[in-house]
This record gives sequence, structure tokens and C-alpha cells, in this order.
Amino acid sequence: MNGAQATGCSPVATAFEAGADFCQPVKPNTIAKSLAIGNPADGPYALDLARRTDGAIDAVSDDEIRDGIVLLAQTTGIFTETAGGVTTAVLKKLAERGDIDPDERVVLVITGDGLKTLDAVRGSFAQRQIDPTLDSFEAAAAHEPLIVQALA
Repeated sequence: MNGAQATGCSPVATAFEAGADFCQPVKPNTIAKSLAIGNPADGPYALDLARRTDGAIDAVSDDEIRDGIVLLAQTTGIFTETAGGVTTAVLKKLAERGDIDPDERVVLVITGDGLKTLDAVRGSFAQRQIDPTLDSFEAAAAHEPLIVQALA
């Protein structure tokens, strides 16, 4: 089991790296507002779980979070909010570090929609409005990769 936090609020990841059993409270400073809990009550349990399962708890910067949002959108079509960017960026870090076997099955939990945190990713990708037709979509997709957000 692996955990993910934003560097701007990473008391559990910091404790894990230090080998500590408890988290030191921190003042949050990150774009991942939904994860910005400076004194998580379940921190010791997360530390224990990661250690018992030979996992880890990592943290990623705000820039890595933005890159994670874009990576997930480009590879799956899912436009996530900043918390999903955190988990995606940490998954990328785990893969690059070799902590995940290429044949291993991995579950990445994404629950938040990117429309909730547009300000955090503004400028990370181009936005364009098209007519709500298949022809318009196909014409736009032929020119550049698209991040598509379906609205109900």
C-alpha cells in the first residue's frame, strides 16, 4: 500500500521518510486543498499500513501535481482535481523508481472532478470551445490531443 501527499502538506510522508511513528503537525501550503490536513488523525495508521505492506508514502510538488492532472487526462481521458493529480504524480514517481513491477496490477483511486479546481491548472493546457457535434469533435481531435470533460 502506497500513500500520496502534496509536498506543501506532507506530515505523513515526512514521518515515513524519517522513520517516525507519529506525524509532526504542519501548516498547509499547496494547491491540493482537499488533501491539506496539517495534523491528520489517521497519520500513525497510514504509517503502520505502509510499513506492514512494504509500501511507501511519498509527496509531490504543486508542479508535479499539475503534471499528474495533465498526464491522467492525456492517457485516460479523466480530468481530475488536484487530489487525483497527487495520486497520479506519486504513481509516476513509484514507476520511475522501479517500486512497481511493469506487470503488476495497480489501482489508482480518482474521485474528484477537475472542474472543482480549474484555477490550480489554468495554463497547464489549452482550452478550446467547439460545437457540440461529433464532426466538430473529430475535427478538433485531428489537430491536437484533447482533454475532454463531459458535462451532464
